[in-house]
Formats: sequence, structure tokens, C-alpha cells
Amino acid sequence: MKFETIAIHAGERPDKAYGAISVPIYQTSTFAFEDVGKTRGYDYTRTANPTRKVLEDTIARLEGGKAAFAFATGMAAETTVIHLLKAGDHVVAGDDIYGGTYRLFQDVMRNFGLEFTFVRMDSQKTLEAAIRPNTRLIWVETPSNPLLSITDLEMVTSVAKRHDILTVMDNTFATPYFLKPIEYGIDIVVHSTTKYLNGHCDVVGGAVVTATEELAERIHFLLNAMGTGASPFDSWLVLRGITTLPLRMKKHEENATTIARWLEKQKAVSRVYYPGLESHPGYDVARKQMKGFGGVVSFELKGGIEKVNSFLKKLKVFSLAESLGGVASLAEHPATMSHASMPPEHRAKAGIGDNLIRLSVGIENIDDLLADLEQALNA
Repeated sequence: MKFETIAIHAGERPDKAYGAISVPIYQTSTFAFEDVGKTRGYDYTRTANPTRKVLEDTIARLEGGKAAFAFATGMAAETTVIHLLKAGDHVVAGDDIYGGTYRLFQDVMRNFGLEFTFVRMDSQKTLEAAIRPNTRLIWVETPSNPLLSITDLEMVTSVAKRHDILTVMDNTFATPYFLKPIEYGIDIVVHSTTKYLNGHCDVVGGAVVTATEELAERIHFLLNAMGTGASPFDSWLVLRGITTLPLRMKKHEENATTIARWLEKQKAVSRVYYPGLESHPGYDVARKQMKGFGGVVSFELKGGIEKVNSFLKKLKVFSLAESLGGVASLAEHPATMSHASMPPEHRAKAGIGDNLIRLSVGIENIDDLLADLEQALNA
């Protein structure tokens, strides 16, 4: 089946109990045993749940993985994955990754004996130089948050396989509609399903997709042991959102491309970050490994923080808010919002300046979005 069909029909659908077309919400904590030691496939929702299972099967099919697991939040998914490692292990990660991921690595997991090196993964030489004898994992975001940096996944996986290193890719921005990392040799894919997979800003969630059965067993063990899995109702909300994912992603990209090209022409804008622009340094790699360029556009305003504050306050259609990937357009200031947990010196080194603004471009009429940006810039 094609992507659009899988998004609607993957998993156990219609439901076997009564033929429900909409997946039922099995809002239960526990399940009755048929006999001592015999269940109907489920015993306790922390371990597994029929609603969550349909979501997991759907995401696994969309990503082309062996198995998928749904989590309470995107950070719960990431926290579970990082527990595959042990004290003394070393991780190489991008330097402009999501601020919450940086905080988890730098401020939490270091206390448990893990070591981290943050680099711009724009060349094989840079990546190779960061690898140590105890490197066990390479963590990739592409496009990255918030600079939309592009990493060549074939390059990363070739280096990782040569050194016997596990690879993890955050596919939140691209979604499997535009990019399937497992096809390029990535071992584990993570998502904040809060974003595009759900698409409506009404739930938080996460997902992990594995390329092998062995990794699936390890992830499920950790999910059950740590209790990080998604609730039935939250799983149902994400599942409902996925049914329209292909339609939404086309419109997100269409609007984002138009806005990125428009921003490039504005005198008040000094730089635009969008992998669909020929001026983007990762444009050729993005074209090679992606079907599309996504719905996030970042740009730098000329002038100081006062200009940024003025612009953000004047927006009417774009809401000043955290998160991204919903049908409604959002604007945020990474330095004080999504990446506030990064020390100023790390943000500066990574290129995340105080004049950087990140737009999550929604699916509204493009004329209204452009008019809103224009009046805010003029103000």
C-alpha cells in the first residue's frame, strides 16, 4: 500500500471486536485473564494497549521499521532511548539540536556517567574527529531545530557502521512523509508525535521506531520497566491526526516554501534558513534524501532584540507559542523559548542568535500568512 493508504488502514482495522472503523479507545488499566497465565494478548496498559498498538503499528509501517512504540511525550521517547547506554559511554550529537534534547543530555544524563560531544555534522571529517573509543551512539536531527541544518544520512551511517556505533535520528521535522531514515541505514528513529504526526496541538506524545527486532525488544523492555508509554486516549488522538498527515504535509511545505522565498527578499531580514532554498548549504543533500522540505522556516532579523520583540508582538495570525507542526501557524524565539535551556555560549557557538525567529508554518491561506508577516515587519 502507498503512504496515504497506510496512514488510514495500518494496524488492526477495522477493530476485531465489533468492526469499528474508528479505532476504539481502550481506556482501561488492566485486562482480564482467560485462565492462569493466559491472556488475550494484553494484561496491563503500561506494558501494552490495543489502541496504542494500532498507533505503533501504523508508525512502524510509515517509517519502514520493524516495530514502533508510543510514549507519553517526545522527551519520554528520547529518555527511553538514551537508557540503552550505560555509564562511561560516549554520544556524538548535533550542536544545534532541540533545546530539550540538549538539556536531557547535558544536564541530566551526564550525572549518570554518560559523555557527550556536540558538533555540526556537516562533514565526515568533523564527525570522525568527534568519535572516541567509547563512542556508542550518534544522535542526528535533520532538518535540525532551529537552524534547519541538513545532515547526510548515508555519510553518518557509513561512519557508524565502520566503528560499530548505534545511530538515532530525530525525524520530527521531516516526518516519514518526506524522509525515511531507516532506508539510509539509521538504527532508531524518534519522534515528538506532539508535532506533525498529531498535527492539531491537542496532545503531547512521542514515538520510537527500530530497524531490528533486537532493538525492538530492548526498547519495549525499557518502556515497560520505566513506565514511559503513551495513554490510550493520547494514542487515539495521534492516530486520528496521522490519517491526514499526507494532506497536511503537502500544504505545510507549499506555504513554507512561499514564505521562505518571500523572506529572502525582505530588507529587514538578514538570513533565511530553509532547506528548500537553493541558497541553503544543505540544499543538494536535502534534495537527495528527502521528498520535500517541511514546514519550518527560521530567519534572522536585522537589528537587536528590540526589533525581534516588536515583530513578534505585532503578529496576528501567527501565535507566539512553543511547539510546531500544527495546522495553526506559530512563531517563537528560540533563545528565550525552545532553546532557553542551552547556555548562551553554546547557542552562540551553534549560531542560534538572539535575532533568530522560528516559524512553524500552518495550513492557512498563504495570502493571510504573508500579509501578517508583512504588517509585522513594517511595524
